[in-house]
Amino acid sequence: MVRILYQRLTKSVSKWELGYHALFVPVLIPVCNYYFIGPKYFTDVRLFLSGSILLLALYVLTTLIIRKAVRWAISHYPDVEQSTQRTLTLLVVLSSLSAGAVLFDVFIYSLIPAFGTQFSWVLIRPVMILTLFFDFTFCTALSLSYAYQQWHNDQTANEYLRQATYQHQLDALKMQINPHFLFNSLTSLSSLIGENRQKAGQFVDELAKVYRYLLQANDREWVSLKTELNFIVSYGNLLQTRYGPGLSITHEIDPAFLESSLLPLSLQTLVDNAIKHNAMSLGKPLQICIKTTPEGDILVQNNLQRKVVKVETLQASLDTLRTKYRLLRNIDIRVEETDTHFCVRLPLQSNYPIIEQN
Repeated sequence: MVRILYQRLTKSVSKWELGYHALFVPVLIPVCNYYFIGPKYFTDVRLFLSGSILLLALYVLTTLIIRKAVRWAISHYPDVEQSTQRTLTLLVVLSSLSAGAVLFDVFIYSLIPAFGTQFSWVLIRPVMILTLFFDFTFCTALSLSYAYQQWHNDQTANEYLRQATYQHQLDALKMQINPHFLFNSLTSLSSLIGENRQKAGQFVDELAKVYRYLLQANDREWVSLKTELNFIVSYGNLLQTRYGPGLSITHEIDPAFLESSLLPLSLQTLVDNAIKHNAMSLGKPLQICIKTTPEGDILVQNNLQRKVVKVETLQASLDTLRTKYRLLRNIDIRVEETDTHFCVRLPLQSNYPIIEQN
């Protein structure tokens, strides 16, 4: 029973708070009741029980109000750089609430004749001074603790971001020197030279564009959708030469979103992910559609035809892309799967600095 009650409490109250109240309440109740009621609090069982229960109820009520006030102050000043504003706000709010709580508690005690408590400034003043001192200490400790926790969380998030960035750069570098991709491209080029020299020349141009973009990808944090689409068109042409009618990549792009930004190689990651996990043939082509939505998302969708053996690719993984978006912009990439289609929805970013390179 005690364990179940403890588990329910820890869902809404931290273990630190429970430990604090467990140490503070056994001292607060007898000391305050002795001050308000006098020595008879310890000699009269009825006064002892009634005074203890009353003060415990008032303490719980005050604690609930203060917890809401603390959460309100933290939600308005959540950043580490806002520690001063947060501490001052907490001090003002908690001091006001505590002063009101002291007046209310003494007033309630004065309404019970058996306690013999007088509602007077002489009685209230010492408790008020002690409470204000406690509030100052508590607010300072709470703000420092919260600032440290936020700093630790920021450091952890930055480390995750660095790891995701390095992984993204490593995947891009792997793609630059990917022997499978290069071998397949050269094999396709060799076949084209003997069959259609003009088409072979176009293939070389597309291959140069693809490698040029791949080489620049590590130096760009964000790129415009227009730039990424130009790359994916060239990349798609290389894939089309390799897979032929078994692969179809189409685009349905609203021109209004062409200047919106996204991470470089995002579309390539999603296209490669579709090729890696799906079979394709002349009779059952893999159809990949890249389109924008009215909500400002870029959507990459393919018909679902899973295969057991995956194509060997070294593209940036979908998980790496998801992690980097979450850490950079707190954005979740939405993945939707039905019996017939697999879809990845990636929010586009507007008004974000983009550095394009020639």
